[in-house]
Amino acid sequence: MAITRRDFIETVFYSGGVMLMTACSRAEQPVEHEDDWLPAYMKLEEEGKFAARIEQANSAFEACDLCPRRCGANRARGFTGYCRAPDKPVVFSHHPHFGEETPLVGRQGSGTIFFSNCNLRCVFCQNYPIAHEGRGQEVSIDALAEMMLHLQRTGCRNINLVTPTHVMPNILSATRVAMQKGLRIPLCYNTGGYERKVNIELLDGIVDIYLPDLKYMDGKQASRYSSDAEDYPEMAQSAIIEMNRQVGALVTDSQGNALRGLMVRHLVMPNRIAGTKEFITWVAENLSKDTYVNIMSQYRVEHRAFEYPPIARAITADEFLEAMDWAEEAGLTNLDDRSVAQRGVFMRRRS
Repeated sequence: MAITRRDFIETVFYSGGVMLMTACSRAEQPVEHEDDWLPAYMKLEEEGKFAARIEQANSAFEACDLCPRRCGANRARGFTGYCRAPDKPVVFSHHPHFGEETPLVGRQGSGTIFFSNCNLRCVFCQNYPIAHEGRGQEVSIDALAEMMLHLQRTGCRNINLVTPTHVMPNILSATRVAMQKGLRIPLCYNTGGYERKVNIELLDGIVDIYLPDLKYMDGKQASRYSSDAEDYPEMAQSAIIEMNRQVGALVTDSQGNALRGLMVRHLVMPNRIAGTKEFITWVAENLSKDTYVNIMSQYRVEHRAFEYPPIARAITADEFLEAMDWAEEAGLTNLDDRSVAQRGVFMRRRS
């Protein structure tokens, strides 16, 4: 069942009611002494450790091992590896984004920076001109830092780094430059989940908010639909456990804006390709039942998905509703507001 314009309008109105009803019962709590709150990277700088962490990250460019593919490309000398990215960041766009999770958006949007290229290149990618074709402009570290500062001046409450894995060292360098010029808002690491735990460990004390996907629970499905990434489930799960160790459950300010914590996304796919039931069980058993989870219904047939019959259609109402039922049965208590709203839309459509 595809999402129609009517569905979207109903979701918007319904989600308003959901947010009013659940505002007092959500698992995340406002941080105490928020006037004294500082982003993690400022504390690391105060400890005198930020510069050394950047140097350590930059060494990866000499034989790139920033993602589980570990292609070994010497990006420092101009070679490109699996992701096709140079050693300088390529940015497609940067702007306030209002389509993200409510705690990230606030009133003035999440400050998104969309990086070009990707280490997964899924056959159903909705952003394939950016991720597969690498459209965008190569920018300097100073220019990337200025983008961050511009988003802060615009009123965004976080810097949302979209597809950051292959440019992680550049991000760290730019963050330190921006911090020295007044950056004071959280960093959100918005990743497809295909990460090496050892590199996530490098981000400890720098990233405030982690926003990973957990796309698949079966390596064979990951291999088929995400360019032979058969080790995706184990790599993503290991990385997410480390993210959770670093930042824990979501913490917000008094206005509901995210300050720190883990937020996990999972896209429901046709024919249970993504292993949604297994995903929910894994979260409940390996993280915490109050982990912020966004079970997403917006799968659509994009890029080359039409070539693969099992995913060459939108999901049905029943497929999404069973996912939400599984989440309820598993005791997950902090589901994204729009997921809950979409459940109401699908239920009314089915009745």
